[in-house]
Amino acid sequence: MLTGKTNEERIWNYLTAAGMTACGAAGLMGNLYAESGLIPTNLQNTYEKKLGYTDATYTAAVDSGAYANFAKDGAGYGLAQWTYHTRKAALLAFAKAAGKSVGDLETQLAFLVHELRESYKLVHYVLVTATDVKTASNVVLLQFERPANQGEAVMQKRAQYGQVYYDRYAKGDAMTEQEMRAKVVSIAQSYIGCNERDGSHKKIIDLYNSHKPLARGYAVKYTDAWCSTFASAVAIQAGLTGIIPTECGCQKHIELFKKLGSWQENDAHVPSPGDYIFYDWQDSGVGDNKGAADHVGIVEKVARNTITVIEGNYSNAVKRRTLAVNGRYIRGYGVPKYGDGATDMEAAIDKLARLGVINSPDYWKQAAKSGAVKYLDALLVKAAAKIEKAGTRSSTPENGIGSLVSAGVIDTPEYWAEHYRDYPSLGALLCALGGAVK
Repeated sequence: MLTGKTNEERIWNYLTAAGMTACGAAGLMGNLYAESGLIPTNLQNTYEKKLGYTDATYTAAVDSGAYANFAKDGAGYGLAQWTYHTRKAALLAFAKAAGKSVGDLETQLAFLVHELRESYKLVHYVLVTATDVKTASNVVLLQFERPANQGEAVMQKRAQYGQVYYDRYAKGDAMTEQEMRAKVVSIAQSYIGCNERDGSHKKIIDLYNSHKPLARGYAVKYTDAWCSTFASAVAIQAGLTGIIPTECGCQKHIELFKKLGSWQENDAHVPSPGDYIFYDWQDSGVGDNKGAADHVGIVEKVARNTITVIEGNYSNAVKRRTLAVNGRYIRGYGVPKYGDGATDMEAAIDKLARLGVINSPDYWKQAAKSGAVKYLDALLVKAAAKIEKAGTRSSTPENGIGSLVSAGVIDTPEYWAEHYRDYPSLGALLCALGGAVK
């Protein structure tokens, strides 16, 4: 039974009751709003004149059987604007089996969840584990809805719609450090057994490639080595890319951890669950290993002197490995700053305000939530992860950008140089952040 006073409230309650996180439900709803305005009887506008129907008359004709070309007419219909003939046929059959109208809200929601669970399992998994709206929104856009225009502007707009629903309905506290570590480990565990032989590893590659911007602009192929890709995909799914960098190459991955101040060089370090362990297979076992990294995994647990690691592309699969603390081949560790709270945009802004780096924290929270400045949330989260005290402001936004690049906070200086004038005080923010990371 649906609960709530409005369609959007009913949809929110249904999706969260179906197991989606607040961020997952919001990301999905933002896409549904863009497709149909959350109207279950919505007939694609461009087909109303072509077919000679309104939303109501089309629905009634389909229900009565007076119109028999529902599946193959090419018109988008319903909450998700189902268009492809096999999906529309399945929706109609689902409604008939339930004895309901094809335009019934609860029936469409039940079909939507059924379709996600059975035919779009990666999308469904992201929605039930998502910890940020943008990640959820993007996976729905790129792998479920798949409209003709999937550009950056569309991604930004749909994530913005989703954020509105999150702000309106979501309640809950920020995750603790231990909860965040457990989240990463749980996601890594969920992929154990995925392998190249049956192609089940492809969903890991797809998740990595869905996250924009891609590291070095490279889309990973199914035939590429994928250990760093797996480790990055876990971070993406956890919504923790502000403190866990994404890369598809091990050595580059280490460089990014170093830029975040999250690298542990000591091979004898005793890691914690959720840390990233890197290997060098050419290690002699003598002295500190400083060779080139060949492989990476995620620490699952440490018991006495034994580390258990979950690794992608271990013999072409996701498998566990055990080794001793300070064992041979350990190159070092990526140690994400789970305890900083900088995975949450608002917490990042609060930290920067406490340190005196920025003024008007409410202004920047609203700016980041609005989506008016692309990547602003990521900029603030990454900056908060690096900054420990205020500094002398950079003299120009360009100088601030340069300092942020050097500190590894941003890797797209051209974007910020081109757009800092587009939003009030953004240039001043870049000066403040640039001065504090020096």
